[in-house]
Amino acid sequence: MRYLSLILFCLCVQINFAQELYNHPLLSEDPIQQQKWVDSVYNSMSVKERIGQLYMVQVMSENSAKVNNKIVDLIKNEHIGGVIYSNGGPYRQAKLNNLLQATSKIPLLVGMDAEWGLSMRLDSTYAFPWNMTLGAISDNKLVEQTGRQIGEHCKRLGVHFNFAPVVDINTNPKNPIIGNRSFGEDRNNVTEKGLAFMRGIQSAGVLANAKHFPGHGDTEDDSHETLPTVSFSEKRIDSIELYPYRELIKKGLSSVMVAHLNVPSLENRRGFPSSLSKHIVTDILKDELGFKGLIFTDALTMKGAADYVEKGVDGITPKTMTKGGEIDLMAFLAGNDVMLMSENPQKGIAKFVEAYNEGIITEDRLSHSVKKVLMAKYKVGLHDYSPVGLYNLGKDLNRIKDDALYESLMESAITVVKNKNSLLPFRNLETKTVAYVSLGDSDGSAFYDELKKYTKVHHIKADKLDGLIAKLQNYNTVVLGFHKSNDNPWKGYKFSQKELAWLYEIARSNTVVLDVFARPYALNELLSIQNIEAIVMSYQNSRIAQEKSAQLIFGAVGAKGKLPVSTGQFFPAGTGENYNSISSLSYGLPERVGMDSEKLSRIDSVANHAVNNRMTPGIQLLVARKGKVIYNKNFGYHTYSKKNKVDFDDVYDVASLTKILATLPVVMELEQQGSISLNDKLGKLLPSLRTSNKKNITLKRMLSHYAKLRPWIPFYYATLDTVTKKPDPKYYRSKRTKDFNIEVTNSLFLRNDYKDSIQEIIKESELLTRLRYRYSDLPYYILKNYLEGFYDKSLHEITQDRYYESLGANYTTYNPRKKFSLKDIVPTEVDDYYRYKKVHGYVHDMGAAMQGGIGGHAGVFSNANDVAKIMQMYLQKGFYGGKRYLKSETIDKFNTCYYCESDNRRGIGFDKPQLGEEGPTCGCLSMTSFGHSGFTGTYAWADPEEEIIYVFLANRTYPQAGKNLLLRENIRTEIQRLIYEAIVE
Repeated sequence: MRYLSLILFCLCVQINFAQELYNHPLLSEDPIQQQKWVDSVYNSMSVKERIGQLYMVQVMSENSAKVNNKIVDLIKNEHIGGVIYSNGGPYRQAKLNNLLQATSKIPLLVGMDAEWGLSMRLDSTYAFPWNMTLGAISDNKLVEQTGRQIGEHCKRLGVHFNFAPVVDINTNPKNPIIGNRSFGEDRNNVTEKGLAFMRGIQSAGVLANAKHFPGHGDTEDDSHETLPTVSFSEKRIDSIELYPYRELIKKGLSSVMVAHLNVPSLENRRGFPSSLSKHIVTDILKDELGFKGLIFTDALTMKGAADYVEKGVDGITPKTMTKGGEIDLMAFLAGNDVMLMSENPQKGIAKFVEAYNEGIITEDRLSHSVKKVLMAKYKVGLHDYSPVGLYNLGKDLNRIKDDALYESLMESAITVVKNKNSLLPFRNLETKTVAYVSLGDSDGSAFYDELKKYTKVHHIKADKLDGLIAKLQNYNTVVLGFHKSNDNPWKGYKFSQKELAWLYEIARSNTVVLDVFARPYALNELLSIQNIEAIVMSYQNSRIAQEKSAQLIFGAVGAKGKLPVSTGQFFPAGTGENYNSISSLSYGLPERVGMDSEKLSRIDSVANHAVNNRMTPGIQLLVARKGKVIYNKNFGYHTYSKKNKVDFDDVYDVASLTKILATLPVVMELEQQGSISLNDKLGKLLPSLRTSNKKNITLKRMLSHYAKLRPWIPFYYATLDTVTKKPDPKYYRSKRTKDFNIEVTNSLFLRNDYKDSIQEIIKESELLTRLRYRYSDLPYYILKNYLEGFYDKSLHEITQDRYYESLGANYTTYNPRKKFSLKDIVPTEVDDYYRYKKVHGYVHDMGAAMQGGIGGHAGVFSNANDVAKIMQMYLQKGFYGGKRYLKSETIDKFNTCYYCESDNRRGIGFDKPQLGEEGPTCGCLSMTSFGHSGFTGTYAWADPEEEIIYVFLANRTYPQAGKNLLLRENIRTEIQRLIYEAIVE
């Protein structure tokens, strides 16, 4: 019976021990082995070595070897247990860390402040958004993923403790040290974000740290410089400031950092730092909140602790507490486990040894803290230590997935705090003239460049307000960007008085969107918002924040964010108008849409190969998937003289892409409204053809290139002198006159009546003898004639009015010389057979040139971005930018191969994938895909099944058309193949 009682007693002890361990946040996955290792290491150390484990000293990899050798001495002689890294770089830190770890008898516990990533302390590392930005996000899974990826960076660099998240509730806008480092002013939001961030960090195998206990959010002083006071009642502190700690502790928080604060309601000794208060550290944190993890002091070099003085034995003479290690000892006796950044570790450790020998520190108290440190070391894998690998370190700390997450975070955070009359997102772009005005002291070029992707936007500048107001009279919408430094979360964020005066005056005279790229407290400066129609809070001035904010303004991404703090008298915390995307193209990383950046980058080598081997002087290349442009690059130059590099704003002659970018959408619109039918015959549509051999050709057959029409008629050739082979004076003049008014070039003008001659030549042309697929330009001469008669406008006016202006396709036009500088227009050929000069700013196609540059088959100039908009409109079944252009069934009707059984792959106007081995595509995409190519080297293709848009613009005809090497070497389709090989999901 006695043995049974003993067995039961031992079993109960084991159960209680197991339960205590189960609730312990430092418990590893193999607690038995962990406990054995902890006990073994602890028992192998002397008292001084054990005490050394309680010290974590500051190290900077930017310091000289002489300075860092002192750390080596501390490791050897004082047996310190850990280091906290500060300023430096990742490679320098990794090398130094490997040295220090090799020096230490027991592996060092390594910590860092990496609240928004390693870049908080290190150069060449990744910076995620500040906590205040994360506080605007509703989806806490994104915050958790942020913690996870920061944790992965820490682990890769050999960092075991990240002193994050900050869970201070920032209820004081004047807080000089927390501010942007807080998730906001609402305790529930701060707690939810803190929990998510903590889960993320710890899921990466790195230990989290909640700070600054018991709450640094409502102070107006910086504890680095002085001892701030928190004057709230104990009840208030318990319900607000302590709430996040209570909840994080329940969920397995690894550690807490105790701040240096004066909290009279929790500590009755006047001016007594919270980090030294047994009541705050032990009674509240450990006992009331039940925290069992590691407790760190905040840096003991901070003046909030370092400047503490205690009255001497005479009750009057102040006693300095720092030089002899008294502060360290007081912090330990208060209940802290780790003395962070002691002013003098040697004296502190000596003071601890003295206190231990005198019984002030008991063995139980010492082992309690030291074993927690050792448990943490085991949990992070230091029982099986490996040095930090240097190979690929920089790349591992700056991953594509980090940028992808940053994009998601900003899309979810940016907040529309005011939106009068639903001004945002911008719609009906044809009605808007947009100006951008920049305020603040930081760069806004990424914002401006992104705005220009959606419509014509001018950057308006002036030295004086009167001059600026005068210039803005030409615009009906002003986007005003307030840009402040994004270097760190403490940078200035306020409007100057001059900037406020300019803002109010601009808003008084114009429709204004104010976009703030600074912390939300910037809005506190606004005394009136009456004349400001829309306000966007973008939180930070990073490149991605600027790009995503521009995309939000135009509805490419929706508005999701909510203010995490109240801002002045107008906007309480939680303010934020949400709206959905209006299906305009957005811009981002391939990984966001199931593509692999590295695989996609193989396109570069093919494009460079084409340019370097003189297949074309230059290329614009764009790929989009799922409504997001994921690849947009330029290669080469305008010409082989290599004077002008290809730029995003340059326009190319798109040649036969004109058919699907200009003529076809107008035809589709008329068909869906019943004005014409695909079964209509040409004799019905055009009275001039009623007696011709083409009268019974249907639109359906004609646009399928299945109507016996001749492929091409060289209209220009008949206008050349039969001897000189140069333009015949019978048809041309070198200067414009009343009767010679068709501008072929600026020194060649065609006789007015020759347009009619072209139509007559087409009418009288013979049909081919056999019905088969035969590509022809003639249908688009015929349709241009019909459309211009129907609308009583030029095809240029029709396309601008009905499509290009509202799409924001402001780089798409006929006759680009009338709109753009020659330096922005890519030349197409040095003509030695018709115009006898460089074709620059004029259409390359001779037939279109003879129609004043406006052809149904050729003549449009554009850039890759604009072509993508039109192709995306098709891909989205006729919808783009909040506007329905074409019905879904209309798109399907025209994107159908009606004569496939006759070996004709074509849709109605659209080209389609090959039916056999060879054709216009790589043969690796769906049969529902469609597109077109152009003689100058252009290519545009859309795939509804994979939701991919591919645009390739080139001037392969310069300086001479000659052999089509792009086609011969399958450059365009090889790139298409690489696009599809980059799909990962």
